[in-house]
Parts: sequence; C-alpha cells; structure tokens
Amino acid sequence: MAKYKMILDLDTGIDDALAIAYALATPECDLIGIVCSYGNVITKKAAQNSLDLLELLGHSDIPVFIGAEHSLTTDHFDVMPISQQIHGVNGIGEVELPTAKRPIEKQDGVDFYIEAAHKYQGSLIIVPTGPLTNLAQAIKKDPEIVDLIGHVTLMGGALTIPGNVNPVTEANINQDPEAANQVFQSNLPLTMVGLDVTTRTLLTKNETQIWRELGTKSAIAFADIVDYYIDAYKITSPHLGGCALHDPLAVAAAVDPSLLQTIYLNMKVETEGPYAGRTIGDEKRINDPATTCQAAVNVEKDRFVSMFMDKLSALFNQN
Repeated sequence: MAKYKMILDLDTGIDDALAIAYALATPECDLIGIVCSYGNVITKKAAQNSLDLLELLGHSDIPVFIGAEHSLTTDHFDVMPISQQIHGVNGIGEVELPTAKRPIEKQDGVDFYIEAAHKYQGSLIIVPTGPLTNLAQAIKKDPEIVDLIGHVTLMGGALTIPGNVNPVTEANINQDPEAANQVFQSNLPLTMVGLDVTTRTLLTKNETQIWRELGTKSAIAFADIVDYYIDAYKITSPHLGGCALHDPLAVAAAVDPSLLQTIYLNMKVETEGPYAGRTIGDEKRINDPATTCQAAVNVEKDRFVSMFMDKLSALFNQN
C-alpha cells in the first residue's frame, strides 16, 4: 500500500530516468505525476523522455507536465556541452525509444504542484532532481503550500566537497541559484541530497550486465542508456570508477530517510559573484534553531545500491 504521494521534478537525463524507474519500483510510493524542467535537455524534451520511459516501463497512466523553460533570472536556456557529453544530445544516452502514445498534459506544472499540495498535504513528497525553478514559482504563486507539502527531498548542491561545475557549485543549483535560494530560505521541510552522498553511490557495467541478461525490452534499453553514462564518467570523473546514482538516491531517501546521515542547518544559496550557486550555511540565521532544512553528509551506500538493483531488476523483468 502506497504511503506517500510523490511528484518527481526532472530535467530527464540518464539518472533522472533511473529515478523514474526507482519510484515505479517502490511500493511505498505512489508516483502521481512528473513535472519537467530544463538542464540535461530542454524542458519539452525532458517531458517527452519522461513519457517515453513511463510507457517503456508499463506506466503510461502517469501524467507528465511542462514546467519552467529557463531560470528566474534569464529569458532563454541552452543545454551545456558538458550535459550533452554526459547524457547524450537526446538526454538518454542516444538510445532511441518508441514515442509514447500519451501526450504531455495541458495543465501547467506549477499549477499541478499547487493543486497536489492542497489535495494531499502532508502525504505529498516532492523530489526535484533538476533546477528548483518550478518549486520557487509555485511558492511565489501560492505561499500557503510551504506549510502543506509533507517533504521536499532534492538532488542538488554540495556542502562538504567541491561542486561539479566549479569548486563551489553543483550543476542543478547552478542552473538557477536565485530559485534555489528562495526554496532554501523558505520554511519547507527540506533535505538536500548533494554530491556529498550521491558520488558515493556508484554503478558499473557489472550491474548493467545483470539487466542485459534479463533480456526484456526495458532491461536492455536501460543497460544501453546507463552504459553510455558509465563511459562518460570514465572521461569526466575517472576517479570514481563508475557512474553516480544522483537522482535515484534522492527518490530512495525520500521514502527511506534512514539511508542518510544528515545535519540540520539553516542554509542559503549564493546568487551573485564568483560563488554563485554555492550551498552553504546562512550566517544570518546561524543562531536560529534549524528545524526544517537538512543536508545529507553520509549514506549507507551498500544498502542503497543493493536495494536499487533489487528493485530495478524486478521492474525490468516485468517489461
């Protein structure tokens, strides 16, 4: 029986695809919709990728919504070359999936957020694994949702290790530091699942070979998609020895927070200058009780990777 209503907020690249699969494979989680954003690909491509992946995995019943197409402080977005290198130009490792029959929803993603917050309240969990523009826009449009949403578990940021865009900035936060700061400065119950923990959860071709041997359409497609990702990591992050399970870890931690060791910290995001995008403790609130915002600093990586493989292999075996 589903315990949580979940909305994924994705810029659907490869680890976002794994996040979709993990959510679908988790019985405690009722995935009620996906809101899309820009980052690994443009927003409309993220939405189409999401629909195609849902259909591949036998879940074309789940609606996909268009969210923001650029940051709060810009009027346009172009995919960064490094994103194309890591995820492929199409966002899913240049693997071509059949086009889903279901269309993108006409309702705006921000309005879906607000509607779901009022409908489900404390049982609603939001998992953003791209920029935080959609969530910031929803808070601005209806500030009441801050007190309604059960929890936000986001993939983004870096507190105790360097960023992956520059020494202080992680990619998702870098896309829209202003939106991220608004979210961190709100009173939303929030857990930051940053590079501090996601780069400890790794997949290799030993694991994708297990999927390949299942022989189903979804298993082979995901093996091809993730092998592309692993090969990209050999170039961009050879020290890791595999690809990081950034986005699925956020989904897993949203449902099972015991996977993480966190610290409570009133946080901010730098919005200007050379440190724009840095996620850090807010010196102006250093003496205020920290009760809503947590940052993950450690993870039970072996338990997570084992759960991840068990859940996804079972899902792929069905489709």
